[in-house]
Order: sequence, then structure tokens, then C-alpha cells
Amino acid sequence: MKAVVITKLTSHKDLVVSETGPPEAGPGDLVIDVVAAGCNWFDTLIVSGRYQLRPELPFSPGGEVAGKVVQVGDGVEGFAVGDRVMAYVEYGGFAERVIAAPAGTFRIPDEVPFEQAAAIPIVYGTSYLALKSRGMVQPGETVLITAAAGGIGLASIQIAKALGARVLALAGGAEKLEIVRKAGADVAIDYREQDWVERVKQETDGNGAEVIIENVGGEIFSGCTRCISWGGRIVVVGFAGGQIPEIKLNQVMLKHIALVGIHFGPMLQRAPEELATCFRELIQLITCGRLQPIIWKQYPLEQVAEALDALSTRKSFGKIVLTI
Repeated sequence: MKAVVITKLTSHKDLVVSETGPPEAGPGDLVIDVVAAGCNWFDTLIVSGRYQLRPELPFSPGGEVAGKVVQVGDGVEGFAVGDRVMAYVEYGGFAERVIAAPAGTFRIPDEVPFEQAAAIPIVYGTSYLALKSRGMVQPGETVLITAAAGGIGLASIQIAKALGARVLALAGGAEKLEIVRKAGADVAIDYREQDWVERVKQETDGNGAEVIIENVGGEIFSGCTRCISWGGRIVVVGFAGGQIPEIKLNQVMLKHIALVGIHFGPMLQRAPEELATCFRELIQLITCGRLQPIIWKQYPLEQVAEALDALSTRKSFGKIVLTI
């Protein structure tokens, strides 16, 4: 089969497609015939050994896929050959076939294209859990989203609106402001051109945002601590800015705030039931038209290096999908 195979740690710019043997389902496994695979920031890291997950060589990158079940291992219940599914697989997805765990695999309705489904598991799963489980967003609350034009940001805008929240979106430049507006943000704020902390306070009558989905770190995180409401919740999703921030705990105490994090990867092993509930609810929102995965561009598998380079250089917004 065709696959992007890593035999030695390398740059994402050097990735190519080669031929390798297809996987076989062992006990408790599913094998999926991959139609589309989502690209993520960590794909650019895992191939060079800079990600916390370090698979044994050789391996294929790619953590989320959509396609059809072609093999069902012994002991697996609830799936059949031919089922249309999406799956979180950690790695191995940039290939024509991949082994998936049933706990991380979810059926998709016929009306959801594979390309859209491949954009859902990691970004939309993370965003939904950040808002619903960790941020405990309630209808009518104000949610501030940093790095709002990125994959997590755009998914969070859509999900927050679907949950009944008012959304303030932080982004840089006119083009990205327009992107977040089209995604549904009520207010788009350019953090480069204005005092965005004061703008958030103005937009909330001085109270601050009840929930902040924080993707950047560094000075952006520091600003978030100044415009969170009393009793608000800051959900730490990532550090796209490259700087891991620190916080003085008196800020947490005096403003009566909750500071929580989310790490999507271990959910498959540590909280499979919560993960399953998350995806059932996400699929319901998508099938009823309340969510629409935003795909910037689709690339054939053979252009994997170009696709990941567009992601790493921030040329893209939303999701990039490889078609197989």
C-alpha cells in the first residue's frame, strides 16, 4: 500500500510516499481503508522527534482519518466491514490503510463527506471538550478565543455559538479577522492594532469574559488573566506562540477563577466514555447543520510535504486534509 513512512527522524519538508505492507487487524483492532486524513501541528513535530509521543521507527504520521472499515479483529463489537467511520489513531493515518482502536473510532452518517469527517476528531474533539467539559460554557456567557483563525480557534467559535455563547475572537490582520467573522464570531479583535485587553473589557461592560480558550501562551496568556471575569474559567489548550507562560496564584485566588487544561491525546485511554459522548454530540451538531468543518485546502497524499509546510508556516486557516 501507499504510505508516508518515516525510517529516520527528518523534517516534514522531506516527507515522501512509498510502498509498504498493509496492516492486519489483531484482536481488538479495526483496520480502516483511509479516504482522507487530517493534518495537525503535531505532525510536523512527530516526524523530527520533537513531540511527546515518539513511535518506534518505522512509522507513518497522521493522527486522524476517515474512511471505511475493511477488517474487524476478534473481540470487536459494534462495527462491521463497510461502516463509514472517522477515527483518532495517534499516528499511522497518512497511509491507504491504518489500524484503529474501536474506542477512538466513530460512525459517520452518509451525508457527512469523508473529507469533512477527517477534519473533526482532534480539532473539534479538543474544542468541544475544552468548552463543554473543561470550560463548562453556559448559554449567554461570553467566550474569548485566542488564535481564533487557527484550527482550534475556528472550531471553538462554531462550537461556542452552537452552545449558545457570545464569542469574542482574537486574531491578527484584516484577512484573519474576516475569517473569524465568517466562522460566526460576534466580535473580531485585532491584537496587533489595539489594546485588546481593554477592548474585551469594553465588550463585556467591564466584567471580562466568563470563559477563555487560550491557544497561544506568552504575553497573550498574561493578557487573558487581566480580562477574565470574576469566577471565570481559563482553559489552556496549547502554546502556539512557543512560550509556556507562568501565573502567580494570587491572581487565581483574588479573581476567584479556575485555570484548567485539556490534553486530547490521553483521552482515548483515560476517559473513553467521555470521548464517546463528545463525538456523539459533535456528530449530532454536524448532521443538524449547526457545525460545518472549515477546510482551507485539500492535498493528495503525494503532496504531504507541501501540506504540512503550509500548516507550519501559518499560510492556512482551519484544517488541511490529505486525500488518499
